[in-house]
Amino acid sequence: MASTSDIRNGLCIRYNHDIYKVVEFLHVKPGKGPAFVRTKLKSVTSGKVLDNTFSAGHKIEDVRVETHKFQFLYHDGEFYHFMNVEDYTQIRLLETALDMPKLLKEGEVVTVLINTEDNMPLTVDMPASVVLEVTHTEPGVKGNTATNATKPATVETGAEVNVPLFINEGDKIKIETDKGTYKERVKE
Repeated sequence: MASTSDIRNGLCIRYNHDIYKVVEFLHVKPGKGPAFVRTKLKSVTSGKVLDNTFSAGHKIEDVRVETHKFQFLYHDGEFYHFMNVEDYTQIRLLETALDMPKLLKEGEVVTVLINTEDNMPLTVDMPASVVLEVTHTEPGVKGNTATNATKPATVETGAEVNVPLFINEGDKIKIETDKGTYKERVKE
């Protein structure tokens, strides 16, 4: 058993007969009244996100997890298939187990959290950012800009990202996986 002082991003807990991963948390100590922890929890089975507030000192049941490196192999329409980089065993996961499945490129190495009680994969932690090639975007017109003007661009995985007007087809861009937003253009 853990308490609210142990809450951190990525912690998996058992709550309401389901397993949730802490996505965000904030310890709040108001001037009047008891302290509490405001959390955003994501269900690892359904992908549903819920906001919850725990009072300070509240006991929570944490789930013991192990992390393993897996390489993304392919997506067959329903499942995402991964291979363990150490022993080459393969697993398949539903799309709800992934935070940003559209940004996953074949061959990408990710971290998979596995429940130690039943060896079931819970969720996939993507790298902080990925580099993808722009496959389609409209050309930017010079002089037709305001500050921070963007346009939609499709990357090699099929995801659509808003990019600055100077990005062209064939450019490689870095995308933050937690928000799915453009970060910078990558020079070869």
